[in-house]
Amino acid sequence: MSEEQPKGIIRRLLPFTSAAVVIALLYVGYVFFSRHQAEKDAEQKLTEQQAADVRKTAEAYGGNELKILTFYATAGPIHRGETTQLCYSVANAQGLKIEPDVHDVPPSYSNCVKVAPTTDTTYVLTATNANGKSETVELTIPVR
Repeated sequence: MSEEQPKGIIRRLLPFTSAAVVIALLYVGYVFFSRHQAEKDAEQKLTEQQAADVRKTAEAYGGNELKILTFYATAGPIHRGETTQLCYSVANAQGLKIEPDVHDVPPSYSNCVKVAPTTDTTYVLTATNANGKSETVELTIPVR
């Protein structure tokens, strides 16, 4: 009879332990699902924030319009034989030209090219977009 008592107790507790295991599995499943959902929500919010930041940056740099943002020399006036940098920043340009002829001037949000004028020189930056619209600015570098 002593052997039957442990078996009887186990048989009586078995439905309760099975229910406890099912409840524990449901709880663990809920925890994993809620964490997954929270991670998806955070990722979507981050993606939306990044898209908003890109829109703000694009707007700050002229939106979809052609725009010369900056055109300046790093030094000036300069002495004959010295060099300086012409720096420029353009938005939405397809082509770029600096006259008198300065080579290798790709459209860029930030770029500088070295120049060595021997006399007072006025540089003209012309940016052109894909539609053929252009914008022009001038900069004079005095040489002493």
